[in-house]
Amino acid sequence: MINVLIVDDDPRVARINAAYVERIPGFRVAGRAHSAAEALAFLERGGPGPVGRETASEGRETPSEGSTAQVDLVLLDHYLPDGTGLALVTRLRQLGHHTDVIMVTAARDIATVRAAMRHGALQYLVKPFTFAGLRAKLNGYAALRRTLDGGGEAEQEQVDRIFGALSAVGPPDLPKGHSALTADRVREVLREAEGPLSAQEVAERCRLSRQTAQRYLKLLERAGRVKLSLRYGETGRPEHRYVWV
Repeated sequence: MINVLIVDDDPRVARINAAYVERIPGFRVAGRAHSAAEALAFLERGGPGPVGRETASEGRETPSEGSTAQVDLVLLDHYLPDGTGLALVTRLRQLGHHTDVIMVTAARDIATVRAAMRHGALQYLVKPFTFAGLRAKLNGYAALRRTLDGGGEAEQEQVDRIFGALSAVGPPDLPKGHSALTADRVREVLREAEGPLSAQEVAERCRLSRQTAQRYLKLLERAGRVKLSLRYGETGRPEHRYVWV
């Protein structure tokens, strides 16, 4: 399970983002903070402390006092009442905290985006965004963690997949009769694969019929998300192979 700390100065937005995160399999909300000081206190203590405690009269909630969940990922707003999100990232690194960070902010100027890259933010999501947009970013992050957890040495193809996981591109606009959940599953299978897959292999891993898998593969190929190659055998027609790009 990937534990997420939501940092946003607006309690209402923080609640919405937390609800989004809880809907995504494999993720849970470790806590919420509304300032840099609250976020730092939460990460330093491994849970909510006096700085981050919120009252029911303020209409805000926080995890129980005994929470000690390790935070794996911070969804971080840039505009905070006591500083900027990037200043908080700098402070965390100085203190030895290497928690991953995805910026979730209305700041869209190139200077801030560039600074976020330099500070080590893994992704940058501009407000306002949809649930699908956040889900794509978090699924990409989860894919990155699965790849990195394997350890060992990496060939160039695996390195490309590691960096490609952060692109977190969602499925294209779907024509009538197509399911976003099925498109997501096909996408995840391709992204997790060690190499190109045939339509039959995709179908088996997704538990779909070959015809259904073929329809979604063609859709993703037309959208430029999937690359098609041909593998020639000794006889018969060449086999179509698909790889996520």
